[in-house]
Amino acid sequence: MTTALITGSTAGIGAAFARRLAADGHDLVLVARDTERLREQATELHDRHGIEAEVLRADLATDAGIEAVAARLDDRRNPVDLLINNAGFGNKGRFLEVSTADELTMLKVHCEAVLRLTSAAAEAMRRRGRGGVVNVASTAAFVPRGTYGASKAWVVQFTQGVAQDLAGSGVRLMALCPGFVRTEFHERAGMGTDNIPKWMWLDADNVVAAALADLSRGRSVSVPDPRYKALMGAAKLVPRGLLGGVTSRTGRKYGPR
Repeated sequence: MTTALITGSTAGIGAAFARRLAADGHDLVLVARDTERLREQATELHDRHGIEAEVLRADLATDAGIEAVAARLDDRRNPVDLLINNAGFGNKGRFLEVSTADELTMLKVHCEAVLRLTSAAAEAMRRRGRGGVVNVASTAAFVPRGTYGASKAWVVQFTQGVAQDLAGSGVRLMALCPGFVRTEFHERAGMGTDNIPKWMWLDADNVVAAALADLSRGRSVSVPDPRYKALMGAAKLVPRGLLGGVTSRTGRKYGPR
């Protein structure tokens, strides 16, 4: 039986990954900041699917949190076969409306943690000759979206680069780039969503199903919906200055996720 480690597992896309992977028979390592929610989630998934669900409380905005998860990924006695780097958040407001400290925390979680955990996982997986890493980015990576979009653009470029470097090693890497997904993401950031058209919303379980299918196909980037594939194709043809103005009206400054 294989084991998957999911960061930000208690809500949204992370929770959807946990449900799907547990249903498919994978043991889980569930990572988040809220111990009580983690234990409730672990118990529910164990009781429903008969899998083992390990709880690891960690705050990926801290070095200690990142190091704890990296150590678990490097555990040779209990190897992790699939890493889902899902933890992330948005800041409400335009650039200069958000404190520099909050912007740096975002980069810590979205970039530094992803780099360090991908490194720990990939090294262990390469030793075994197999494994997979899914780094959750966003379609905001492809449009001008301030620090959030820039951090997700980094995730995409980083993942594609590592996927090339590890080609032939048995380790697969993929950046997942969903659009707007109905999760706690926007509510936690205090962001209104009334201005987002209904057709732009995606279901987290469908996003995960598409992502796992794309990972099995060996893709290094997954945009898990035909509507967003079309939008991202069109975005390449629109001047970036104009695109930035459009996205700030439809998606505010935090972008999709």
